[in-house]
Amino acid sequence: MSRKDGRVIMLADCQSFYASVEKSAHPEYKDRPLVVAGDPARRSGIILAACPIAKSYGITTAERLGEALAKCPDVVVVRPRMAEYIRVSLHITRILQSFTDLVEPYSIDEQFLDVTGSLELFGSPETIARSIQSRVMEETGVYIRIGISDTKVVSKMACDLYAKKVPEGICVLNRKDMEKTIWTKPVREMFMVGSRMGKHLYNMGIHTIGDLAQTPLSRLRERWGVNGEVIWRIARGMDDSPVKPGTYTHQQQGIGHQMTLPRDYESWEEIKVVLLELAELVCRRSRDKSLMGNVVSVGCRGQDYDRPTGFSRQMKVNEPTNITDEVYDAAAALFLRHWDGLPIRRINISLTGLVPDSEVQLSWFDDRERKRELERATDDIKRKFGDTAIMRASSLCSSAQAQDRSHKIGGHYK
Repeated sequence: MSRKDGRVIMLADCQSFYASVEKSAHPEYKDRPLVVAGDPARRSGIILAACPIAKSYGITTAERLGEALAKCPDVVVVRPRMAEYIRVSLHITRILQSFTDLVEPYSIDEQFLDVTGSLELFGSPETIARSIQSRVMEETGVYIRIGISDTKVVSKMACDLYAKKVPEGICVLNRKDMEKTIWTKPVREMFMVGSRMGKHLYNMGIHTIGDLAQTPLSRLRERWGVNGEVIWRIARGMDDSPVKPGTYTHQQQGIGHQMTLPRDYESWEEIKVVLLELAELVCRRSRDKSLMGNVVSVGCRGQDYDRPTGFSRQMKVNEPTNITDEVYDAAAALFLRHWDGLPIRRINISLTGLVPDSEVQLSWFDDRERKRELERATDDIKRKFGDTAIMRASSLCSSAQAQDRSHKIGGHYK
């Protein structure tokens, strides 16, 4: 692939990212099976990453730690260190940016690059890919697999379906060759097709990606609306979206927090404690970004995902807010109005309809400005001394999660 073919887009994927970072930090585990698990102290913890050696024993991501230990009793179990994984991910971003300024993070372990303008400086796409692999391995100890094409979706599938399965970890896939390559693959392996969608497509007689690509668009739109067109376009490799470095820097449409609880919460007395903690987290993030929200949303789910229970509802508040008590009151009212009394295991709050907090409407007849100043002061204390430097008394209850979450990033230990 060269400049005459148009754009040259890459998807760089880190192999078993968390596990690779841990193996790089612990050379003594180089030849041993290793997994990163949510909480090694609990056999019910979930596998977040497994190194290739661990995978050779049949261990898979997202299975329970107890199941993994049954397959390989000698596996090394490491608690996740999210702050370190973020640091390494940013280091890899800087390496990629030394080849092109068009780098777009897709996840903590995947990033898109547009190297169209870099070919004359660094050589062919394959040469650039090998250089990236070498530098990332040398500087971080992480192995990178790279898919290459002229669109983001095809480079993603080139990586997932081919680069991850060949020794060199690199695959160049031209769209003109899709009929002989990607189209022969089972439709369930296509990017953006999950197990449920795969079953629906199979029941429609669509077994391969090629079958999907050749299905009349009207049939898919009739079944799934715009989502039907999305998967049809992916199957055909149609994607005009550019690699945008600023994808995650535009103003957010909403600010939210979700919490998976350590056990079933069955009473309002327990639930309201974590609801208040979530409201405080959401409002603190909103204040940090100088934003307020017009709409408060709250949702919850039970433990059994095969027979889901719970709800998700929202309401517009009288005035834009980022004040904890106001968001909590709205969320609590919504929750009590729609909760069916069944145990919950997951709960979330979010603020949407965001506006700058400079649009505050002042009034002589309430104490909102005093509340804002008080919360800004507590934000400063937490920023300087840590999240647990000052807490509400309710966060000392047995059902509270604030102290445990202060040791985590994104729900995982720092």
